[in-house]
Amino acid sequence: MEACGLGILCCLRRYHQPRNSQPRELPQVQLDTGHMGNEVVIVKSGKRICGSGAALANAAILQNKCYFEMKIQSGGAWGVGLATKRCDLNKIPLGNNSESWVLRSDGTVAHNGTVRHRLREIPEEGDMIACTYDHVELNFYHNGKHLHCPITGMKGTVYPVFYVDDGSILDVSFSEFVYHAPEGFQKIMFEKNLL
Repeated sequence: MEACGLGILCCLRRYHQPRNSQPRELPQVQLDTGHMGNEVVIVKSGKRICGSGAALANAAILQNKCYFEMKIQSGGAWGVGLATKRCDLNKIPLGNNSESWVLRSDGTVAHNGTVRHRLREIPEEGDMIACTYDHVELNFYHNGKHLHCPITGMKGTVYPVFYVDDGSILDVSFSEFVYHAPEGFQKIMFEKNLL
């Protein structure tokens, strides 16, 4: 009698499971089609930008230290860095306004119309560019090598930003990295994932 009661209990549990008990897939950090220039094209599930203009990532940088990468798939004019949502994503190159801090394809690191650094070696097609940000400094890496050209002064909520023009194509990565992130830095996470 006792065994039969346990069998019924097991049966009831099996058939009274919530229908949507499968774990929900966490949102992925990617390029944001809601925050991009008018002539920008985003493909490959939000991982490739082409056309003309800029796009923000769909997640703000809220954690202490973050890391992200991009590959220059096709040369042309491009830029990578940080921007606020107030940045005009149609006016490129970025770095010419107070709302963007970027490394540009000509080897300059710029903010608010001022060139802060000039690289000795210009990144080329096929190269990887990475960024680290710790809410004080934005640093850049070229094929895994630290470029030692930090930029500071970011204010407000910032997002990764990428721009393209003149036939440039960039593939961005917010999680599956080619190079190891420097110690203490990690992929960008949505606010609810930080809790």
